[in-house]
Amino acid sequence: MKVLIVEDEHKIANSIKKGLELENYVTDTAYNGRDGLDLASSGDYDVIVLDLMLPVLDGMEVCRQLRLGGIHTPILMLTARSQVLDKVKGLNAGADDYLAKPFAFEELLARVKALNRRPQKLNGKVLKVGEIALNTQSQVVTKSGKEIDLSVKEFGLLEYFLRHPNQVVSKDRLISAVWNYDTNILPNTVEVFIGSLRKKIGKDFIKTVRGFGYKLNHVSSS
Repeated sequence: MKVLIVEDEHKIANSIKKGLELENYVTDTAYNGRDGLDLASSGDYDVIVLDLMLPVLDGMEVCRQLRLGGIHTPILMLTARSQVLDKVKGLNAGADDYLAKPFAFEELLARVKALNRRPQKLNGKVLKVGEIALNTQSQVVTKSGKEIDLSVKEFGLLEYFLRHPNQVVSKDRLISAVWNYDTNILPNTVEVFIGSLRKKIGKDFIKTVRGFGYKLNHVSSS
């Protein structure tokens, strides 16, 4: 799981970064809104931890521009403000959750995990590759217009690949995203589910990159 931390208070940012990395998360840090927006615009993150009061560009504007730009990465907004109006403004700008300072790291971690597990608020956005279409709201997957019956984990894997179409994804990253680092999950479990998913959607849709993981293959399957 990869998290972007956008926080101008270096002590807080570094504390969050250290805590998340101890939980085996990959993290990047930005200390102003402009740098945060540039990094977040890549879409290469599973969750964004975004402070409201930032130099150069405030968190509200960062959030607004990301949503306008089609970036739907879950956002946890941080702020010293605790008034209801500020929470409403943040959520209306596109934030998914809100945490007022000061906070316990354990609560932030729990919220980050919850955001990563929760389907993103895309109002039924359909993710597509080739003949495959996945509706994030109805959780229906179709191939050439015909519905495909997927298990919860197969659906989670397919959705993750569709959200990261140009990336090679490791087994550990898939375990983090789909199984949330369940201690009973082994790397060969991922292979089993990938094999099952390929049988249902077509073997050519997911490419094995030996030594690194898997990548979504942008081809049509016959």
